[in-house]
Amino acid sequence: MDEELLAGHVQELRRGTVVLAALATLEEPRYGYALLETLDAAGFAVDGNTLYPLLRRLEKQGLLTSEWNTDEARPRKFYRTSPAGADLRAHLMTEWRSLDTAIAALDGDQS
Repeated sequence: MDEELLAGHVQELRRGTVVLAALATLEEPRYGYALLETLDAAGFAVDGNTLYPLLRRLEKQGLLTSEWNTDEARPRKFYRTSPAGADLRAHLMTEWRSLDTAIAALDGDQS
């Protein structure tokens, strides 16, 4: 298999799931870099150039809330899933499970 072709398709597949991963992870407040580390540790590698604009977009859409912590020398912006974001996450999880079941059924047809 062409590695570049595979990498492009894997990136495309993951691009559609990063919103769900962020909403699920941010049930507990985290700042951007900690979110990157958490996602990476879970096997969900996301580039900062993708994540930070996504966080701003989700906040603007009312799906995340944010708060600045200035207690440390370097201020950090913490994000958390809003009630609207939690509702969207629940709907997206239902859709994800439905799609997973459908793909599994299709894959089973190929055996």
